[in-house]
Amino acid sequence: MKLYKISFIALAGLMTLASCSDIDEMEPASGSITEDQVKTSKDMIPARAEASFSSMFNMMGQPNGVFNRSSSRADDFGFITQAISCDCEGPDYIYDDSGYNWFSVCGEYSSRNANYANPYIRYATPYNQIKMANDLIRENKEATDSVGKNMCAQAHAIRAFDYLALVQYFQFNYQIAKDKPAVPIVTEETPDDQLSNNPRATVEAVFKLIMDDLTYAINNLDNKRTNKTRVNQQVAYGLRARVNLIMGNWADAAADADKAMAGYEPATITGPAFCDLSEPNWIWGIEITQNMTIGTNYAYATSSSWLSSFSGDGYAAACACYASINTLLWNKIPETDVRKGWWVDEDLHSPLLANESWGDAVGDDICTLEIDDVKMAFTPYANVKFGMKDGIGSTNNINDYPLMRVEEMILIKAEGLAKSGQEAEARNVLESFVKTYRDPEYSSAAAGRSLSDEIWYQRRVELWGEGFAMSDIMRLQKPVVRFHDDTNNQPTAFRFNIPADDPWLLMRFCDTETNTNAGIVDNSGSHQPEQDQYPNLRDGVTD
Repeated sequence: MKLYKISFIALAGLMTLASCSDIDEMEPASGSITEDQVKTSKDMIPARAEASFSSMFNMMGQPNGVFNRSSSRADDFGFITQAISCDCEGPDYIYDDSGYNWFSVCGEYSSRNANYANPYIRYATPYNQIKMANDLIRENKEATDSVGKNMCAQAHAIRAFDYLALVQYFQFNYQIAKDKPAVPIVTEETPDDQLSNNPRATVEAVFKLIMDDLTYAINNLDNKRTNKTRVNQQVAYGLRARVNLIMGNWADAAADADKAMAGYEPATITGPAFCDLSEPNWIWGIEITQNMTIGTNYAYATSSSWLSSFSGDGYAAACACYASINTLLWNKIPETDVRKGWWVDEDLHSPLLANESWGDAVGDDICTLEIDDVKMAFTPYANVKFGMKDGIGSTNNINDYPLMRVEEMILIKAEGLAKSGQEAEARNVLESFVKTYRDPEYSSAAAGRSLSDEIWYQRRVELWGEGFAMSDIMRLQKPVVRFHDDTNNQPTAFRFNIPADDPWLLMRFCDTETNTNAGIVDNSGSHQPEQDQYPNLRDGVTD
């Protein structure tokens, strides 16, 4: 095993140096992959069209997808990097504060530094994919054949997904900031000479493009597809359900979620899972193949390496850099809820490991198992939610990653109903799901939370580790509450709270963009959080 240890103090410097030297070689993100780099024409051969189309999806979890020309980074793997980064910036997902934690910039919120690699990856990845979607839309917008029409419709949906992955983090919630600047818009009609002076569009304008793209996709797709990495009509409905939720179109969000989840059933929890595209509760996901993980450090730039506590060749197990839950949330999960077993307790026990093994270790013995350069003992509250596609202890880091599950759609439906005045039906939807699949003793009123906060609590538990933490914080206008006192398990450097209106929550534009796009006026205000700041903040869930 070849894992790179970096001291915490040196980590920020390395990020800065890597960012300066590597990013300067890259194209500006909002115009990334120029016409000279990717030349297409209306008469391109079908094989090339299919290759471009497949590449648009493959890049979503591609190891070293941004820094492939210069260096191999263990934190560069497409939208999964973005998902983990956003969770690390939230209240519930914790990595240890050690030299092995490539995501420490998110834990400490230095991820706003404009020349750091992490924010650049999170900015460049969506815009690179937007460029590929724009090319496909341009080449297929007049298509009369079913293949071309289908590619065009899926490209519209992907472009909407990309802009949604940007707009939520560069400005506050649509409902309070729709006239504020968000991110530059680049479509298939944007001329190249505009990219050097392309101001930030308003939140409202970005959401109009997103909604137009998703409605186009819904109107031009059916539910046929080759596999669950592709977008069909149900996926497009699911994406529009998310957007309607953000915009406050509550009834529409519930209706779209209902269409998205038709025919799917929630998972029955019996052990570590959430690693295989074939899992029947997945509506859409990223597939990681063996070929994608071959190469220097490529195996480490994967969800297996960082999310699964069971990889035989990854950062989590080998370096005890386990993705763990904040005890503020874990303590709120009833013992009767099967999901409490998604994390080991303080005694390194989880009932979900009873039928699992790693070599000769069985059940809880897996937790204390140590293998030189492969696995260290679990730490309290480490997750066992995410299994290994090839089995516990596998060195094949080919775990797939969920982008949309039926459980999310159920929770969107419940929230949409609740906020559109249908509280009784919302409670019925919520309780039916949780009591049937998670906690037979569940009552939506038992914890004494508002129904809105109860649904958010369910999202925080159910979707933990799947990239929703900060998007929910931003759309619900909630503070980031990581600690109440010094008794929880947050690393000291990451132990702080952030008010809901703090400008530091907004991402900053990377140097590559501001240096090449004269139209950018960056976000500003506030400062990097300080240890133990705002100790009296509460969020309505972990109070």
